[in-house]
Amino acid sequence: MGTERRKNEHIGICLNETVEGTGITTGLEEYRFLHNALPELDFAAVSLEAEFLGRKLKAPLLVSSMTGGTTEGGAINRRLAEAAERHGWAMGLGSVRAAIENPAAAETFRVRDAAPSIPLLANLGAVQLNYGVSVEDCRRVIERVDADGLILHLNSLQEVFQPEGDVNFAGLLPKIERLARELSVPVGVKEVGWGIDGGTARRLFDAGVSFVDVAGAGGTSWSQVEKHRSRDDVLRAAADAFAGWGTPTAECLRRVCEAAPDGTVVASGGLATGVDAAKALALGASLAGFGRSLLAPAVDSAERLDALFARITLELRAAMFGIGARDVTALRATDRLVRI
Repeated sequence: MGTERRKNEHIGICLNETVEGTGITTGLEEYRFLHNALPELDFAAVSLEAEFLGRKLKAPLLVSSMTGGTTEGGAINRRLAEAAERHGWAMGLGSVRAAIENPAAAETFRVRDAAPSIPLLANLGAVQLNYGVSVEDCRRVIERVDADGLILHLNSLQEVFQPEGDVNFAGLLPKIERLARELSVPVGVKEVGWGIDGGTARRLFDAGVSFVDVAGAGGTSWSQVEKHRSRDDVLRAAADAFAGWGTPTAECLRRVCEAAPDGTVVASGGLATGVDAAKALALGASLAGFGRSLLAPAVDSAERLDALFARITLELRAAMFGIGARDVTALRATDRLVRI
């Protein structure tokens, strides 16, 4: 099956099927902020300003990588990019593998004109480095989409359950290291919803990776997404055994920030509100990422998407006000987040 058809199927399944992990949560519900009844702070003075990859953000928030490579994916990317620019979020594009295989597909990822000021991140499955994708391929596609950086995603279990999956993950770290060394833009690494542990993050940072997105469990399960695509009864049944697989996002954050206290960490995986984002930032993240929760509004209308961006941003600002954190630096240093 071609990449374009697969991407369209992924969009339809994520919009219309139950693809959340079962029996597992992000772990963020185990944390509470101690309310500050006397914040000694004007709400209007609370600043969400942040910086990522040398670009200013109005809020430390990220549109996680989702789609592209198809006409529908291109329309979704453009609407997301326009909203991210208006609200000052960073944006990750979906896998640009389609644009490497078919240069014409690069048009579905070209959104820089709609998002001239925000950090824009290309995205590629790390395993493709074992299947012929070269440093030059990555350099070329980054130039085509005018990206500020490249995210390599790790999706080993998705590939196992994907009917046409690429499952040779052997020897990837040296290739990631070479890519990080030779590209002129920062390279980050993310999971797709099962989480990155502290030891793995440390190895990635030591290899020259600029940031790690933990992408923990508690949101979309890609074994469940691929189950809906498969016609193999054995594969479909086996996928259900992994519906609760993964390390919760909060636990990933705790472990990664302990193992790499100076590393730039992004938190994604099941985040739904600005309060979730505030907790993730207080646990040590530099950015909080939102994925599938943005997809349906992006398909529906710019107005609905704007309302969701505004709601998440307001919730984050209100949470900061509620603990007396004037800015993101104060939020990340707070002692008011407790585990219950």
